[in-house]
Amino acid sequence: MQGLPADSKSIQMMKTIARLALACCAVGGFSLLASSAHAGVIIYGTRVIYPADRQEVVVRLENKGNRPALVQTWLDAGDVRSTPATAQTPFSLSPPIFRIEPHQQQAVRLRYAGESAPGDRERLYWLNVLEVPPLAADAAQNNQIELAFRSRLRVFLRPQALPYPVSSAPAKLQWQLVRHDQGFALQATNPTPYHISLTSVDLLSDGKRFSKAPNKAANDSLLMPAGDVKRFVLPLLRERPSGAPQVEFTTVRDRKSTRLNSSH
Repeated sequence: MQGLPADSKSIQMMKTIARLALACCAVGGFSLLASSAHAGVIIYGTRVIYPADRQEVVVRLENKGNRPALVQTWLDAGDVRSTPATAQTPFSLSPPIFRIEPHQQQAVRLRYAGESAPGDRERLYWLNVLEVPPLAADAAQNNQIELAFRSRLRVFLRPQALPYPVSSAPAKLQWQLVRHDQGFALQATNPTPYHISLTSVDLLSDGKRFSKAPNKAANDSLLMPAGDVKRFVLPLLRERPSGAPQVEFTTVRDRKSTRLNSSH
């Protein structure tokens, strides 16, 4: 297997360190575990689109650091606590474990291994990249620890025969202004077969802008899966606006505006 450590002892050490690192990540919520630690391996791209008719899709990694890095990769179906031993997806991934030298790149190949691709909508999976930096020779003497970093990247399995291109999907979102507690919220419905990634949601009325409430946690998501319904609270909007307000939202691709009817 390309990129594997040279001997079985190194491979076993990699597996042991990886298991320990996964435990640390689970306890720490996959956040930065120490301010002095820095991940050296980067992933090119912010998402992976896998057309179901493709034989494989390549994801490229690069070690920007000055030391070698051991990397373990796997896919899961949405369980943030997944491990290579527990995750089950219709994909194969090669290589699953490898070493990247400083300032070098590594190609990771994803292959869809399912019997048949879903025909009516996209499916979402996650690519996990776990980086385990090598232990420095003087780490024990200087009371240093090396921590692993786990990144997760969305992988969209896209069927061939969807009724329209993904570029048409954001404009098809359906919006309603609804009551929420003592105020209002924007309710969004995604009737499309695509996952739509929002980055901002605002209501424009009488020259004022009412933004959605800030995320309460780092894992709050603006992702709208196919068929999803979500509410975005507008904490500063306490009275129903007159006229025909507009919803302005931004996706990972562009910005869209939709006019709401005054009857909403």
